[in-house]
Amino acid sequence: MTWARLKGYFEASLAGLTQPTRSDWIFALRTVSAGLIALLVAYALKLDHPQWAMMTVFIVAQPVAGMVLAKGFYRLLGTLVGGVAAIGITTVFGANPWVLVTVLAVWIGICTFVSSLLRNPEAYGAALAGYTAMIIGLPAFGQPHLVVDLAVARCAEIVLGIVCAGLTSRLILPKLASDAIISRLKRCILDLATYAGGAFSGGDPATLSALHRKLVADTQTLGEMRAYARLEAPSFAPRAHPVRRTIGQLLSALSAARALHSHAAPKNAALIPVRSELQSLVSELATKPGALDDTALWMARLDAIAGNARQMPDASTDQGDDRVGTITRLTIAADFAEALKQVLRGLDALRAPVTRPVRGSRQPALVVHRDPGASRNAVRAALATLLVAAFWLTTKWSEAAGTVILVAVVSSLFAARPNPVQVAWGFFKGTLLALPFAFLVGQVALPALPGFGWFMLFVVPILVPTALAMANPRYVGVATAFAINFLAFLSPHQAMTYDPGPFFAGSASILVGILLAIGVFIVVLPADPWLAASRIVRAMREDLARLCLHERVPRRSAFESLAYDRINQLMPLVQNAGRKGDAVLGGGVAAVTVGLEVLRLRDASQGHAIPSETALSIANFLRGLARELLFRAPGDPRTSTVAVARQYAAGIAQRNGTGEMLQIAASLRIIAAAMEDFPDFFARDKG
Repeated sequence: MTWARLKGYFEASLAGLTQPTRSDWIFALRTVSAGLIALLVAYALKLDHPQWAMMTVFIVAQPVAGMVLAKGFYRLLGTLVGGVAAIGITTVFGANPWVLVTVLAVWIGICTFVSSLLRNPEAYGAALAGYTAMIIGLPAFGQPHLVVDLAVARCAEIVLGIVCAGLTSRLILPKLASDAIISRLKRCILDLATYAGGAFSGGDPATLSALHRKLVADTQTLGEMRAYARLEAPSFAPRAHPVRRTIGQLLSALSAARALHSHAAPKNAALIPVRSELQSLVSELATKPGALDDTALWMARLDAIAGNARQMPDASTDQGDDRVGTITRLTIAADFAEALKQVLRGLDALRAPVTRPVRGSRQPALVVHRDPGASRNAVRAALATLLVAAFWLTTKWSEAAGTVILVAVVSSLFAARPNPVQVAWGFFKGTLLALPFAFLVGQVALPALPGFGWFMLFVVPILVPTALAMANPRYVGVATAFAINFLAFLSPHQAMTYDPGPFFAGSASILVGILLAIGVFIVVLPADPWLAASRIVRAMREDLARLCLHERVPRRSAFESLAYDRINQLMPLVQNAGRKGDAVLGGGVAAVTVGLEVLRLRDASQGHAIPSETALSIANFLRGLARELLFRAPGDPRTSTVAVARQYAAGIAQRNGTGEMLQIAASLRIIAAAMEDFPDFFARDKG
């Protein structure tokens, strides 16, 4: 990469940051101030590597206080575990260098495996435990008696940075995760109302598709904030369950709105009033200022609409040629109204929580998905670290120790990302961009003008724009890499000297280490996001099959919660894949609808009010549906499941026109429609 390209990239980055918000400025100034405080305290305590205290501030820096506390907590935990592991491994195996690096590489593989099974921020802590042992263990190579001192110093520097970042984020104009969740949920509700308004009035498909994608992405953000808020304030713990349940209801409402849009109802007297009432409500909700300040009126209206939709239309009413189709659409409309009401109720629960103990309950007949790609990530990280360490031991090139550490860091930290090559390349660009700035400040300016005052004068104009870029999701990866490695290259001490030889040698080892890690991601067991996505989709189909067959039926809230979890895992893998990704996400949301209708059929079949032949028909259909979900591959001839659903629906409605029978028929039709909309999603992948 030439300097001209670097300059162009930097100018483009600045162009994208011409209008930072007030919140961005607060974050930037708070982060830089916390970093300077951490460095000043590290100087006062005479720590060996004071730059680690300041680097830690930028590593854990996040706009929301709870995110800082969560990342800081797991960074501290990972550092402590890694430090203990480094002491143990070095003490036992330090006499033999080849055995030492082999055991360290295996440890990194184990931690990478655990990290790949967890979610942020827990995953970050697990990865950190792996490469921290390498960061502490390698400098103690040949001097195992120093490992305890190195571990203590490392932990002290990390703790100092975490404390400074945590206190400033919590005390200086804090942005709390609990408040951010409420704000984000409000935006989701208004976006859902906008989407539904367009769906009910035949809006532009491209606009609706983009809004659909945004809503699914926002549910992922809500889920992440939920974890951060629990660490930010223990008092938020009772509200964590309502957040998860509300996200499930949000997906249910989105799925119902999509279904009503995809299967527009024919104009008839039974459907027009309900559809008109819903369109009027969501349009008013989306445009009225302060509409969500008081949800009682909206919930009452939604309750009334849902009640009207569930009333079976009189046989004399004009319903077109398909009475079951009319009942099906009315059922979907009622489901949308009920789900939106529950989302509003969830918003109220967040704003005014009720502190009462949550009753214990049995786990649902569903399982949490664990990606088998974790094994691949572990092997890759361990193998890459071991190979570079072997090169270091063979050549005895002293600077290669830094390369070994960077390979371990990058191959472990980014292993579970959907596109690790892209993320690692962004890290490399930020690191390369930091090099000339660190040289000018650390090798030219500060040796001539020493002192903390001059340090602030040179560093603050660089780090404030960098922190502003870190507040921008578009540039956060490159900007964070720039900040961390600018400080690593700079290596600030109270007495700075001009010594370009070690500076360029250390910098080269870092850059080479990152490039080697990128090469490992490309060559050694390369990751395919679509394979991971296919495994999650298969898990979602297996969930539906269990709903069909398992003796114990989970609660609706349990299924919605798990379905949200699946979509949350699926989102980062396919969100940048264009129409193909949209189809997978759309199928995931449609699977929520299918699952809820399966639950409705299971509940109905267990009742005593329906005829035995109807219960038998439901059981036969569910067995056939499970077979299709588990065994039919894309491109294979379609089984008769969809046709059977429609046939059973028509037969049930013809034999018995009571409300309960028509609801069963409607559920069958809804399942058939969802499977017709996303045929490949509901088919087993051929791999």
